[in-house]
Amino acid sequence: MFTACIVGASGYTGAELIKIISQHPQLTLTHCFVSENSQYQSMLVSDVHPQLSGICDLPLHALASTHIASIRNDFDAIFLATPHEFSHDHLPAMLNGKAVVFDLSGAYRLPNTQVFETFYGFAHQHPHTLKKAVYGLAEWYSDNIKMAQYVAVAGCYPTASLLALKPLIENDLLDLSKLPVINATSGVSGAGKKASATTSFYEVSLQAYGVLNHRHTPEIENYANTPVIFTPHLGGFKRGILATLTAFTKSGVSLRDIQNAFDSAYAHQPLVRVKDSMPKLDHVIHTPFCDIGFAFDPTKQCVVVTSAIDNLLKGASSQAVQCCNIRLGLPQTMGLI
Repeated sequence: MFTACIVGASGYTGAELIKIISQHPQLTLTHCFVSENSQYQSMLVSDVHPQLSGICDLPLHALASTHIASIRNDFDAIFLATPHEFSHDHLPAMLNGKAVVFDLSGAYRLPNTQVFETFYGFAHQHPHTLKKAVYGLAEWYSDNIKMAQYVAVAGCYPTASLLALKPLIENDLLDLSKLPVINATSGVSGAGKKASATTSFYEVSLQAYGVLNHRHTPEIENYANTPVIFTPHLGGFKRGILATLTAFTKSGVSLRDIQNAFDSAYAHQPLVRVKDSMPKLDHVIHTPFCDIGFAFDPTKQCVVVTSAIDNLLKGASSQAVQCCNIRLGLPQTMGLI
């Protein structure tokens, strides 16, 4: 058995992590932490997340900044469901102990510190630590994850986008003189638990946001190795992401080439399902799966790929546990299916 803790256990992603780890056959959740100024400190998990009553009744301990370094030897796995700033400031202190850290924030995903500052709004102060980060897109970086001291778990939009795009890129099927276009729509839970007029369920109407400057754009581009045009949308539903990629193929590329690219990428990946039709959000909500479907027009040499994930699971918590399973030598799907 391996011990685990969650830092940032009061949010939506924290709740999903608690549920998964509490029922995981090889992980024991022993502590749930919140910030030292959190309104939830000393409350029970089941009071903050009533859906977890009977699943987890641990108290939410306040984690003082002066004690952060001490937890690195107390657990086998530390999950950070924390804001980017918190992970940036405190992750280095959690390293060099026995714990492997799985960071769900964006603080250590982008290797270029100038790009990071542009899109996240503050300068990166830990470039040495950043260089050691392993990107946590489980289906594509498992060899690196197996050896990682800490994993920067992939973002929700990048997960949906990259799982759709990378098989085409890696098999050199696209004409990249025409930029791939990705339109993706997320439920309101992607904005987090903190109240906001712009993400209030009553106020939300389907609309594009972060147009041409969303912080997930450079993450997608970095790990796809190509520029893209990425436009996120906020939808009036609770959870899930549907991403649609439109790209042009090289001359001579056939439907069989595209099918082979997806089959070779995901035939042995248990949490990606390549479908015969375009996926629906209802088929992946509350699951750790990514469903992918595609269509190809040989006359226009155009391919359209749609991927669907639960943003709180495959886009965050279940992918973090999937990465943890890989790192600890456990089956990828353990505790997830």
